[in-house]
Amino acid sequence: MTAAQGVLLRPITMGLLLQSLFLLFLLLLGSCLHPAAAFPKGCYPSEEEGLKTFRCSNAQLTEVPRDIPNDTNKLYLDFNQIPFLPRDAFRDLPLLLELDLSHNAIARIETGAFQGLAEHLHSLDLSSNRLVSVSKDTFSNLKAKVNLSHNPWLCDCRLQELIRAVELVAESSGGIVCDSSTQEEHVGKAFLQVIADTDLCNVYKKTTDIAMLVTMFGWFAMVISYLVYYVRQNQEDARRHLEYLKSLPSKQRRSEESSTISTVV
Repeated sequence: MTAAQGVLLRPITMGLLLQSLFLLFLLLLGSCLHPAAAFPKGCYPSEEEGLKTFRCSNAQLTEVPRDIPNDTNKLYLDFNQIPFLPRDAFRDLPLLLELDLSHNAIARIETGAFQGLAEHLHSLDLSSNRLVSVSKDTFSNLKAKVNLSHNPWLCDCRLQELIRAVELVAESSGGIVCDSSTQEEHVGKAFLQVIADTDLCNVYKKTTDIAMLVTMFGWFAMVISYLVYYVRQNQEDARRHLEYLKSLPSKQRRSEESSTISTVV
């Protein structure tokens, strides 16, 4: 290679190097702007009917993902193994409209789990989980229609208060069935049918009142028994003392009697 050829090739080599560096920069910039690798395996964003959707259906999740885009409108976490919902689980999703948590293993929901969703959320699906009992405060201020069907519910006053505090999805109400109950005859029945005939909170109150009356009667009986025992014991002691006085000689008896009377006075 001549010196002239070397001079000509040098700018070309430099240009190729700069082009390669520029392409590398674009790749790095793209990975920063679109961090797809940050999403859990099986999760992906999309757009459906003009709404930003994030799908994690059947992704073998055991907790609510942390890297959900905060402009998500529809979130699908169905068919996973999520066991419980912690407080503030969805606090970074202020624009969420629909939340599908059906077909999981949710057995416990902390109060405040749906905090921050009250303004926009209009659909919440908790069907086909393992919910037995949930406080009505869990859904405080939530305006969404809720699906609570196909859970192993304990039918009691707490569930009655919950059902009256939320707006149920109309076609889901028949799927809320008593898996267990404070009253055995309610097991296997639709809960809305049960509370149409029985006020479980009133029954609970009556049961509590009866328990309190029984307890008070027990204490009263114990006090009376103690007083009766105390009186009888004193009577027995007095009788024995009188017999003892009768057995003494007359002078000593009069002295003992006067001593006894002065002691009593």
